[in-house]
Amino acid sequence: MIGIIYLGNNPKSEENLKYLPEKQVVFKNSFMEVAEECNKHKINNHYIIVFERKELEEDVAAIKYLKQHCQGIYIILITAYLSPEVRKAYHEAGINDTLDSDAPVLAINKKLQFICDREDMFFDFNVKKKNVIQFEIPLWKRLFDIVFSSLAIIVMSPVMIITAIAIKLESPGPAMFKSKRVGTNYKIFDFLKFRSMYTDAEKRLKELSKTENQYAKAKANDNPDESAYSDRMMFDDEAGAGMMISEDEVMLVGDDYMINESDFSKQKEEDINNAFVKIENDPRVTKVGRFIRKYSLDELPQLFNILKGDMSIVGNRPLPLYEAEKLTADDSIDRFMAPAGLTGLWQVEERGKGGKMSAEERKQLDIEYGRKFSLALDLKIIFRTFFSFVQKEDV
Repeated sequence: MIGIIYLGNNPKSEENLKYLPEKQVVFKNSFMEVAEECNKHKINNHYIIVFERKELEEDVAAIKYLKQHCQGIYIILITAYLSPEVRKAYHEAGINDTLDSDAPVLAINKKLQFICDREDMFFDFNVKKKNVIQFEIPLWKRLFDIVFSSLAIIVMSPVMIITAIAIKLESPGPAMFKSKRVGTNYKIFDFLKFRSMYTDAEKRLKELSKTENQYAKAKANDNPDESAYSDRMMFDDEAGAGMMISEDEVMLVGDDYMINESDFSKQKEEDINNAFVKIENDPRVTKVGRFIRKYSLDELPQLFNILKGDMSIVGNRPLPLYEAEKLTADDSIDRFMAPAGLTGLWQVEERGKGGKMSAEERKQLDIEYGRKFSLALDLKIIFRTFFSFVQKEDV
């Protein structure tokens, strides 16, 4: 059986794929969601991934990730003309085929049907994952997690019941919520938390993260000249007509903007450095939410994640998809080759510094824990957590 997944958000492509005869297409916006979909089913299921072209660097990272974490996939790139250099880059990343962005429904269906009819030719049933390093939690740590989380659930059950009632009384909606998080080995799972925000909170995150993200603010304060360049870099054709451009400067030109190559590279780097989002005095948080956050009571449902095996008591915090997708470069993946945890090294360090830790410092502490974790270090972190769980800031 061959599944078809569309990765992208082009309305024209989505419309075409919706009307393919006798074919059901799954639509995803994130390559991690695509990987999760591919790995839901038995190993012999094959997938055609129809991949909407975006930026070369981002696409190559996504394609490599899919090829590494999914078995039996055939990737078709929807694109217009590709230069030989760009075509080579996509091919080396793992693209199997291309499809013209203006192709009609009939042509799309014909190509997909051709691949489906020749499954043995395009897919290898004996595909094995190669050169993929998978972290496995040690037995001592798993046993410790089971015993600790079971006892904690029993002891804290009255507190959890009272918390759930208080949340329901203050604002409509469920007492708990589930969100997709990325943990060990980039595994995606349902992360449990007591709801501390109003029910429309996620809709406002994108806007708030641009203006109130502490990590981005810290970066701007450290580099005031750089913080303003992204506001200056784009201009329309009329406004930029009289600007002087040096002869040795490489300019990247779009439909309604122009940016020099060095500034574009800085923007990409800043996006990665600001992958983590943290908002001070968040207006989306309820009154009960502020209280349970202050005393970390909103984290208690994660004891069930630990009991299930999604997380450990001590480890690196699992990240939302939008954060984890920005940490797939070689210098970031080590943080995912370690246990995902309820508390960890950067939590006890960060709160001792008054919440002024940069995203890079946080990432490096995650990597350090992954390389050095032990029973003694876990016990030390748990001990320090009891003295730092009361947050001094409203974050």
